[in-house]
Amino acid sequence: MNAERLLAHFDRVADAPGAVGRLRRFVLDLAVRGRLVEQDPSEEPASELLKRIAVEKARMVEVGEIRSRRVRAAVLDDWPFPIPENWRWARLREITSDRGQKIPDGPFTYIDVSAIDKDNGSVVAPRVLESGDAPSRARKVAQLGDVVYSCVRPYLLNVAVIEDDFNPPPIASTAFEILNGHGFVLPRYIWIVLRSSFMVSCVEEHQRGQAYPAINSADFAVLPFPLPPLAEQDRIVAKVDELMALCDRLEETLTAREHARSRLTRASYVRLRAVDSNVPTFRSHARFAVVDALPALTARADQIKHMRQAILSLAVRGRLVNQDPADEPASDLLKRIASDKQRLVTEGVIRRPNPLPPLVSTDTSFNLPRGWAWTRLGHLSQLVTSGARGWAKHYSDEGAIFLRMGNLSNGHYRLRLNEIQRVKPPPGGEGTRTRLMKGDILISITGKVGMLGLIPSGFGEAYINQHTAMVRPMPEMQGRYLAELFRSPFAQEQFAKPQRGIKNSFRLTDVTHLSVPLPPLSEQRRIVAKVDALMNLCDHLEARLDSGDDTRSDLLDCALQATLRSPTLH
Repeated sequence: MNAERLLAHFDRVADAPGAVGRLRRFVLDLAVRGRLVEQDPSEEPASELLKRIAVEKARMVEVGEIRSRRVRAAVLDDWPFPIPENWRWARLREITSDRGQKIPDGPFTYIDVSAIDKDNGSVVAPRVLESGDAPSRARKVAQLGDVVYSCVRPYLLNVAVIEDDFNPPPIASTAFEILNGHGFVLPRYIWIVLRSSFMVSCVEEHQRGQAYPAINSADFAVLPFPLPPLAEQDRIVAKVDELMALCDRLEETLTAREHARSRLTRASYVRLRAVDSNVPTFRSHARFAVVDALPALTARADQIKHMRQAILSLAVRGRLVNQDPADEPASDLLKRIASDKQRLVTEGVIRRPNPLPPLVSTDTSFNLPRGWAWTRLGHLSQLVTSGARGWAKHYSDEGAIFLRMGNLSNGHYRLRLNEIQRVKPPPGGEGTRTRLMKGDILISITGKVGMLGLIPSGFGEAYINQHTAMVRPMPEMQGRYLAELFRSPFAQEQFAKPQRGIKNSFRLTDVTHLSVPLPPLSEQRRIVAKVDALMNLCDHLEARLDSGDDTRSDLLDCALQATLRSPTLH
């Protein structure tokens, strides 16, 4: 596969992560290996070019334009890769010079990192300063046609060519190395080499420091540089410009496609949330967005999150499954729950709850299907409490599981048990209050409010800390409808409202006051089953997209490597 065929088939791998960026880097790698344009045997070889550079540098030293610099001799086994026969390897300061330093004595154009457009490799809008305002780092003399390379945090690739004849004359920061190619090494070719992957690796081997890694001038001077004949440099620069322009167009096309896809996806979800479930066409809209068009609308795994939120929004609005007029209405369910709660109070099983405020219009932000009812969470719970206050200060190697916020999930209610602590609870009293049971729902109430956990059957002895609330639903509500509700955008918006103290936090009364759109009990079961089925669909699609990303990434790697190995690349 040659370079043209790679580009012609790029659409097959365009969705691979970072595909265009990888293609840009690959173009540069081909360029510095002599694999991007044809070699012409009639051209003056780079060996002669090196002699001409040496003569010019000697002349400049003699007239005092530059200082004499001794560069370590090259070691033949030291070169990173083979190059064409008429090319030569050289050390970076064998073929370039800097221009020395001076303290500004008048107005000057100051080139620092903020003036570099590293993507285009140009100096844009540098500041003009007076000598009295010169920073202490303003010392490096530079001229039109020089290349500036930032040696501080070089991984940022702040490399540029001075393409404008600035007036007043430019002075660069001492963070830069200045590279003058003497007219024998084109500035744009130097830029290509300095941006190539092999040079990035060479610099990384020599840079020092942690917070602000840098490469010093001595190490920079001996970096290996693949030097082509001068005429070939010109062809390489032209070809790189052509291919980078193609990459720009590819990137614009991919960006526009992703924006269009995202807009269509968001519009579909918004439409589903806005359309009344009683409208005759609603079911067809829902099927289109949730099942039929999901693979087409979703090209990246991160987009599945919006799909999951749409499913949950539909679920808690009564728009995910059909209503059955034969179901016991939610109003009757509420009466039964109230009767059972009064019985538990009378028997001393639970404490008498505090009265809950009536629901107002701001608590009921959408219309419910027939058979549903609005209520507050406190009416559906036999206990709402928070965790240990004092007795769980010290962890133990054995004992009961102690669940903390780190064990809760964001966007789900699966417990994260990769890191758990254990405690030895006191034999009675406060510890008994927070012992967890099957079906208890956990909600973080400080910091990141609204993280969730659901206690499964057979979980064993477990307790919670004070940053976590435990909701124990009434027996009739111990299915998963409330857990699904809590992770829906509707409930998460309620979790996000209170702001108390330094951190976002919920009081237990805030938990009991949560608004709940309550379906009939039979419909709750149908909703949970449907949510499970659609979430499984999302899981499969997410896995397929992840696998597709891996496949496209592997395909791109194979295509790039095949192109690199090809003897005919132009």
